Amino acid sequence: MPRVKRGTVRRAKRKKLLARAKGFYQTKSKLYRAAKEAVDTSLKYAYVGRRRKKRDFRRLWIVRINAATRENGMTYGQFIHGLQARGITIDRKHLADLAVSHPSAFAKLVEQARP
Repeated sequence: MPRVKRGTVRRAKRKKLLARAKGFYQTKSKLYRAAKEAVDTSLKYAYVGRRRKKRDFRRLWIVRINAATRENGMTYGQFIHGLQARGITIDRKHLADLAVSHPSAFAKLVEQARP
């Protein structure tokens, strides 16, 4: 086995990791082992957070749609069922945007969704 001297490679690897840990609390931004653990944990949370964000936004949209449909004398479930029965396919993101920014247009949708 040939001898491996990894001076520059090791330094670059550590420098890159410490740069990722910049701004972390106390030794987590200065000492390699603590920084490595903190960066690994933060990357795990970032991965989970990207998935959570999708759930959180969908919940927000549903709350907004529900509030707007109740103002028009209907529940969220009845509204969504009515839209599906009529064959109207608008996703919840756009429905929530309509409910907030264009209440009159949303009211027309609610009327179309009535049985």
